[in-house]
Amino acid sequence: MTERFDCHYCKESLFGKKYILKEDSPYCVKCYENLYSNTCEECKKPIGADCKDLSYKDRHWHETCFHCFQCKNSLVDKPFAAKEEHLLCTDCYSNEYSSKCNECKKTIMPGTRKMEYKGNSWHETCFICCHCQQPIGTKSFIPKDNQNFCVPCYEKQFAMQCVQCKEAITTGGVTYREQPWHKECFVCTACKKQLSGQRFTSRDEFAYCLSCFCNLYAKKCAGCTNPISGLGGTKYISFEERQWHNDCFNCKKCSLSLVGRGFLTERDDILCPECGKDI
Repeated sequence: MTERFDCHYCKESLFGKKYILKEDSPYCVKCYENLYSNTCEECKKPIGADCKDLSYKDRHWHETCFHCFQCKNSLVDKPFAAKEEHLLCTDCYSNEYSSKCNECKKTIMPGTRKMEYKGNSWHETCFICCHCQQPIGTKSFIPKDNQNFCVPCYEKQFAMQCVQCKEAITTGGVTYREQPWHKECFVCTACKKQLSGQRFTSRDEFAYCLSCFCNLYAKKCAGCTNPISGLGGTKYISFEERQWHNDCFNCKKCSLSLVGRGFLTERDDILCPECGKDI
């Protein structure tokens, strides 16, 4: 007795007929198409077993239905783009949706690399320094007057030069006597500590931190022997080529402050009238 060979679904004999295997079970063409065929997105008809099934993101088309939504040209074996559920050939997509290069005004084709800045787009080969004409690519650049400069060209053309090291000042900087300095170049003439953000003074056009200036040039207090800077409103007393901090101008014997009072001198000492009456 001959073994039966039937459609797994409708049980009709498949001897002498075309059939399709699915998961090791045979199906007649009609049952297979009814059960498993995908529906074409374009014509809404099943994609039969004899037809080529083209798919994109879980959507399916007959080969003859797989065409550009706008110009209707076939997209089979051609690049395409999707927009709002519709498939478009690259020409139609570019004309409708692609950016225009800010430099050459031509369309930036889908899939090609483009550079973007503040709402404008460029072909990678068109995004160049306006001075040296070299592509900027992903390197840093500086815009000025609607033009883009690579950093070296911008520094040569526009950046201020530090009066100390003669290099370009690209960020921050300090102005002293109407001349530009890098913060790290603006230092005390004596100790070389940075003066940016610190109190400082000058002598003969050279800048000094307060500590160095006082040690080098300030008069010494006759009382405590420490420097009298005279900066920041510091008050001091001067008498016969000697100087005192206000707080140090006291009677040698009783320590009474003599600021604004009469006083007497005995050799290098100063005395209040009471302590000096026996001189």
